[in-house]
Amino acid sequence: MFDMATYLTERRKLIERALDAVLPPLSARPRNLHRAMRRSVLCGGKRLRAVMCLASAEASGGSANRAILPAAAVELLHAYTLIHDDLPCMDDDDTRRGKPSCHVVFGPALAILAGDALQALAFETAARCIPPPPYRPDAIVAELARAAGSRGVVGGQVDDLSADPRRATPRMLRSIHARKTAALFIAAVRMGAISAGASPAPLDALTSYAANFGLAFQIADDLADQGPSPKKRKRALDNSSCLLVYAASDARRLAEMLLSKAVRALAVLPGGQSRPLVELAGLVQSKLD
Repeated sequence: MFDMATYLTERRKLIERALDAVLPPLSARPRNLHRAMRRSVLCGGKRLRAVMCLASAEASGGSANRAILPAAAVELLHAYTLIHDDLPCMDDDDTRRGKPSCHVVFGPALAILAGDALQALAFETAARCIPPPPYRPDAIVAELARAAGSRGVVGGQVDDLSADPRRATPRMLRSIHARKTAALFIAAVRMGAISAGASPAPLDALTSYAANFGLAFQIADDLADQGPSPKKRKRALDNSSCLLVYAASDARRLAEMLLSKAVRALAVLPGGQSRPLVELAGLVQSKLD
């Protein structure tokens, strides 16, 4: 019988070991840079994107071991985005996962360089996984690049920074969230599926799943930022919060609809193989309940 808690524990152990192995050791110079990199990556987190990468590989007939390098790569890239997001010139957050942000501990200059180094390491790690035919040898690293650049996370962040919350529209926010949040989930499932040599139909299904999942995930995150603390109030009024254009109840219904679409997209996959992905959608649903 499938048990999601056991699945998550086992997959996260694989991911943590892989991340520890690909990150430079603390003994290597420059030590302060490597300390900042390792702290930012290994200080916690749900590893949701990496787990999704492994689950997509398995749903496509591959193995977690085959997809572990792309899974580690997407986590390294995610860590870089968080470091840069927290900077005073960006979202200006002093804490991350309950601990002081990278720039608070190491200073803004080293934080920027740590993020840069993690992005480079992410591409180096992804490039080590060569997919089977008919995919090109660079197919996996190309997916990561597409998610990271001006058509993905960076482009979404630019539009987020320049957005006027007084002129926010559902279409504008969806565009930002599709790039800033959903793009990495899409890269995660596609890299996992490509590592398994997935055919077009499963690859398209997983892409649709991740696109809808990512949008729902962002809405759930925005709803969680409601609260009495000054930090939560600040986040609830961010330039790209869904609460700028939706009442909380409407946002919740939209997220539930997106999660339902995500799960329906998996119908082309064998039921047992897609179970972890369905359960991941359920974890986001539980945040909405």
